[in-house]
Amino acid sequence: MTVPSIVNSFSDVANDKFRTSLLNSECNDHNHTYAVDGLNNVITKRVSKPNTAEALAKSRKMVGQALYDHISAIDLDTCLPEEEESFFVCDLGEVLRLYKNWCEKLPRIKPYYAVKCNNDPKLLEVLATLGTGFDCASTGEINTILNLGVSPDRIAYANPCKSISSVRNAKKVNVNLTTFDNSDELYKIAKYHPESRLLLRISTDDESAQCRLSTKFGASMSESFDLLRLAKKLQLNVAGVAFHVGSGASDFSAITQATKDSSILFEEGTRLGFKMNILDVGGGFVLQTFDESSRYLREACDQYFPEKLFPELKIIAEPGRYFAASAFTLACNVIARRMTTQSSDTTTPTAHAMLYVNDGLYNNLNCVLYDHQLPKGKALTINGRFVYDLQFSLPESEKKIPVSIWGPTCDGLDCISEMTYVSSLMEVGDWIFFDEIGAYTSAAATAFNGFQKESHTIYTCSESLI
Repeated sequence: MTVPSIVNSFSDVANDKFRTSLLNSECNDHNHTYAVDGLNNVITKRVSKPNTAEALAKSRKMVGQALYDHISAIDLDTCLPEEEESFFVCDLGEVLRLYKNWCEKLPRIKPYYAVKCNNDPKLLEVLATLGTGFDCASTGEINTILNLGVSPDRIAYANPCKSISSVRNAKKVNVNLTTFDNSDELYKIAKYHPESRLLLRISTDDESAQCRLSTKFGASMSESFDLLRLAKKLQLNVAGVAFHVGSGASDFSAITQATKDSSILFEEGTRLGFKMNILDVGGGFVLQTFDESSRYLREACDQYFPEKLFPELKIIAEPGRYFAASAFTLACNVIARRMTTQSSDTTTPTAHAMLYVNDGLYNNLNCVLYDHQLPKGKALTINGRFVYDLQFSLPESEKKIPVSIWGPTCDGLDCISEMTYVSSLMEVGDWIFFDEIGAYTSAAATAFNGFQKESHTIYTCSESLI
C-alpha cells in the first residue's frame, strides 16, 4: 500500500527532499529547511480536533483499509515466514491533530517529544517538520535526531545521570541543554562540558502515576538549594528547573505543587546570579485526560510564572505517549489455538480458548511488563472474514466468548491478556489488532527466542492540509 499524499500537505512548508523522505524510507538525505510558522497556520485552519467523531471516522477508515490491503495480500499457505509477521499501521494525520490540540491547550509550552517513547522515523520526521523540540536520553537518541537535520539547539539531553563519554559527546555535537539532580553530575559537567545550560531536576509527588520516576530521579527542595550553591561555586550555568510528575499521572495537583516549587527555586537561582529562563514541565500526558491535565498546567504556569513577570521565560514539556499512543495500530496473526476444558464453576469465567499470536511481551507488547499497560486485543478477522469496522460498533454485551491471548515465545509468562471477550471464536490464521499501541512498545522490543525484533510499519494520513 502506498502512503496517501502527505506530500501535498507539506507542499508550502518544506522542501522537496524532505517531503520525499516522508514517503520513502530508503531516502537518507534529510537536509531540509523548516517553515514552521506557515505550517502551524495551515494546521490551525485545516486539521480536525482529535477524539471527535469526524476525526475517528476518518482515521479508522484509512487505518482499516491499510490493514485490509496488507493482510489480503498474504497467502498463509505459500508466504515466507517474515511476510506473515505482525505489523503496525501509523496514521500520521493523528499526529497532526494532536499537535494542533497541544498548541490550542498549551500555547505557552513548546513540546520536546520524548524519543524514548517511540523512535519511528516518520513520526520523528513529521514532528521535526512541525517544529517540535526533542527530549533525548542517550547519545543514540541524540544522533537519531541530528541525522534528521534538526538543529542541536532543539534538543534537551533530559537524562540527569549521564556517562562521561556521553557528556563529552554532547559537547562535541553542540547539545548544550541538559538536566542534573546530584552533585556528582555537576562535577562531571564542570569537567567535560562546562558551557552547558543546566536544568535542575526536582522530585515530585508522583504516587498516582502509571510509571513513577521520582523513585529514581529528582532532588528534594533542600538538596536543590545546596545544588544551586554548588553550581555557582563551580561557575556553571543553571538556566532553569525541570520536573516530571510521572508517566500517565492521574493526580494533577502534583503539577501545581511542582510548578510552585520551581518558582521558589527560580527565585533562589536568580538571587545567586543565574539567568533563570527555562522551565521544563516534563511529560506523562495522556490524550484521554489531556483536557484536565493541560488546564492544571496552564493555570499553574499563569499563577507562578505569569508572562508579565517572566517575559523571556521559555517553557518546554516532554510529551511522549501523548503524540505516539493513538497514532499506531498493531496487527498480529493467530499462529496457534488451544481449546480449554471448561470448569464446572459457572460463577468464575474461564477462557474457552488460548490464542497464540506472533507478537508478545518480548516484542511490541512489552508494554504489559514495562509500562503497566493492559492492551485489549480485538478481532481483525473471524474465520477469514474482515471485521475491523464491526469492533467499533458492536456492543460489549455481544462479545460473550472469553479467550486468553499469548505471545509466541517459550516463556510461560508471555501472556498478553488473561481474559478478552470476542463475539466469535477465531481460528488459526485469523488476525487480532491492538489500537492505541504506539507508546513504549516497539521501542523496547527484543529478539528473544530468535523472533523478529523489528516490525514493518505502514503509513497513512487521515488529514489533508490543502
